[in-house]
Order: sequence, then structure tokens, then C-alpha cells
Amino acid sequence: MAKVRDLMVKKVISLEAHASTHQAVKVMNENKIGCLVILRNGQTVGILTERDLLERVLEKCKNPKDTYVFEAMTSNIITGNPEMEIPEAARVMFENKVKKLPIVDGNKLVGIVTLTDIARAASVDEETIDLVENLFNLHVLDH
Repeated sequence: MAKVRDLMVKKVISLEAHASTHQAVKVMNENKIGCLVILRNGQTVGILTERDLLERVLEKCKNPKDTYVFEAMTSNIITGNPEMEIPEAARVMFENKVKKLPIVDGNKLVGIVTLTDIARAASVDEETIDLVENLFNLHVLDH
């Protein structure tokens, strides 16, 4: 069975926790990505998603230039490891209601897998991927 290491994106875009959320948005836009893994002294300490920025910066009318990433990030992150099988990673994501799973080997960030990556690996068409993501979003909103 396929392992997470076969599917994960190995070039993970990350940022230090003391960067501004404005800087984070610039990095996300430049790389056309929806999240950043947040590091402190090389250790994974959080993840910053578009949702985090909406809820913790924009909705609260905070100035992105004066708000640090560590103030907006999700710090209780769920991680996986490269040797997990793909269905196990998907189960962890659904059980924890996360769409992005940073992959660590020991304490070192080695990749990231998204719900979309898993759907694509299963040779699911784009319409079904959109449907799964929309259903997942509804499920998250229900609880």
C-alpha cells in the first residue's frame, strides 16, 4: 500500500513564528498556497491557514502588519509521519477535522499532505474532489 512519503509535497513553505501575518499572506500569495507551516528555531510549532487569517486577524480587524504569525496560527497541530499508509493519514485528517497534515520525521518537518492530494492519489476527478471538500467544510461547520 502507498505510504505518505510517496504522496507528500517535500518542499514545504514555512515561516518563523515571529513574522507578521502580512508577511505570511505575501508568502502564501507568491507561492499560491493556502497554508504555511510555522517554525520556531527549526521546530514545527503551528500551521497558519487562510481560515486562521480570516478568523483571527480580519474578523477581529487586527492590522496584519502588527499581528505576529504566532498570534494567528493554530498551535495544536496534528502531524503525520512519512511511513503512514495513505488511508491512515486520511482517517487522521477526518477524525481531527483538518485538511492539511504536516509530515514530520522525529522532530524534523519533511513534507505536507492535503486532503486534495489524497483525493488526487485515489484518481478522483476534480468535481468529486470539490464535492468532498465542500462536504468536509459542512461537517466542520456542524460541530
